[in-house]
Amino acid sequence: MDNVFSNAQRAEVLTQALPYIRKYNGKIVVVKYGGNAMINEQLKQQVMEDIVLLWLIGVKVVLVHGGGPEISEMMSKLGKKPEFVDGLRVTDKETVDIVQMILAGKMNKTLVNLLEMKGGKAMGISGMDGRLIEAKMKDERLGYVGKIVDVNIRPIQDLLEKGYIPVVSTLGCDREGNAYNINGDTAAAYIAGALEAENLFMMTDIAGVLRDKDDPSTLIPKMTVSDAARLKEEGVVSGGMIPKVDCCVEAIHKGVKKVIIMDGRISHSILMELLTDEGAGTMVVGG
Repeated sequence: MDNVFSNAQRAEVLTQALPYIRKYNGKIVVVKYGGNAMINEQLKQQVMEDIVLLWLIGVKVVLVHGGGPEISEMMSKLGKKPEFVDGLRVTDKETVDIVQMILAGKMNKTLVNLLEMKGGKAMGISGMDGRLIEAKMKDERLGYVGKIVDVNIRPIQDLLEKGYIPVVSTLGCDREGNAYNINGDTAAAYIAGALEAENLFMMTDIAGVLRDKDDPSTLIPKMTVSDAARLKEEGVVSGGMIPKVDCCVEAIHKGVKKVIIMDGRISHSILMELLTDEGAGTMVVGG
């Protein structure tokens, strides 16, 4: 198999990546990681490899992760039935404890460990550490689901300055010490905005924004914030894609240069997006 890809071709690939490596060296990119790319073990290994590779060439990568399926699984084991209102998990006091246990504990440390195994230097924190994410109750009906009030980005900046890959679990807390479950996409948008990141990658289980949701060939490769508003009105952006696109627009307004909704099911989609002309998914930019 190795002979198929000659050393000359390998060298050619690296030289083609050079302008991109130069462009992103020292820049901050935020990766929102969850869904299928997190459940599939092979994809998980590849995402970690991509992140470590970017870190090794001098890109400052911040990994923001969720863990919805794992939370639901643990709730079932403990005899609690997951409930959702408008796509958001209803989170009572007991559930927020489970969320904290899975996100800040199991998921966060597993990802930190994987990054270290791949040769990276990673440090895990939650949105509760250093009051990174200050939140308040979003809606009484949802219980401890948080609306972000403020982001104190200093803990992440400190880790980046010390050469770590920060791995952030999306929990928040209020001044009274209550913990809140925070939507991962929203948290990633706020964090990327506060960091004025070059790119925010939103890894999902679809190819990107499609004109026809059943036809991957109708992918919209690039859209502006105003295109996004129009596509929502036209009903092209609908259902579960609405909050995702809203988070992209929010991130752009907060200072992120570009946001990419990308297919986390594709091997090395992050590298394709960052280091080639091809790209992978839908890019959202200002204007």
